[in-house]
Amino acid sequence: MCKILVTGGAGNIGSALVKKLLQNQQNFIVVADNLSTGLKNKLPPPSPKWKFINCDVNKYKGISELMTSNNFDYVFHFAAIVGVSRTQENPIKVLEDIDGIKYILELSKNTGVKRVFFSSSSEVYGEPVELPQHEHTTPLNSRVPYAIVKNVGEAYLKSYKQEYDLDYTIFRFFNTYGVNQSPDFVVTRFIRAALNNQDITLYGDGSQTRTFCYVDDNIDACVKILYKNKMINDIINIGGDVVIKIIDLAKMIISLTNSSSKIINLPPLIDGDMTRRQPDNTKMLAILGRDLLSIEEGIKLMLADENFVNSCVE
Repeated sequence: MCKILVTGGAGNIGSALVKKLLQNQQNFIVVADNLSTGLKNKLPPPSPKWKFINCDVNKYKGISELMTSNNFDYVFHFAAIVGVSRTQENPIKVLEDIDGIKYILELSKNTGVKRVFFSSSSEVYGEPVELPQHEHTTPLNSRVPYAIVKNVGEAYLKSYKQEYDLDYTIFRFFNTYGVNQSPDFVVTRFIRAALNNQDITLYGDGSQTRTFCYVDDNIDACVKILYKNKMINDIINIGGDVVIKIIDLAKMIISLTNSSSKIINLPPLIDGDMTRRQPDNTKMLAILGRDLLSIEEGIKLMLADENFVNSCVE
């Protein structure tokens, strides 16, 4: 049996990871989440193959008791405060995530964990100086607290490898969307507004460009990296590379939902809303051995999910 800890497992990416890992009967999964942003209804049905622990990884007592009593083989540390608005409004709580990173690594080192998988972010690149953004050649230009915490987290993983030989893999996640995404993220927020024929609001003129990755593509890559022993002590961009303007995303969603929503422009955000973002995802595509789902196909999948649509309609 392989024992795996997934912190932040009740979130969008974490819950999808848990469901994917449970497809392997050799795995036993423990989900640790304090439900500050995650939801238990995103998790799979009850099963002897997994359990949920309400635990704040930034508090040493709880995470210490959990890790010392289980002796995990692998840890996926996905717990974090996420979202541009949420992280900018709570900068001190964002900085507290550094404590959780340190606790996870120290406990992993002391309990025989074979490898720690860390959810970093495209935000570490900051405002891009080159596109596409390559893991080892693009300068890191982060300024906002969330991005700095991820950058510090990456440094901790590299340092623990150097001093204690604790293996790691760093996932730099770009915009990942799906039916379990929180409603304040752009794709879900736009769909929700469109289904209710409400105005879709954009920061600035909507000319910001992004790439999007459907959650299944994200998780397939992460799990293959685990099972095939890829990207050991390395960094990998996880995301799509097809660029779309935010205003064009809004127009696409209005069209796919046959909505009467209007697009309203708000003042640009003061900080944290990068003008461009595009990963070099060569490594990810090589690991998957296939193309990624297009943003249009992914949105159609979301709209075909009855539970998701029902949760959006007011």
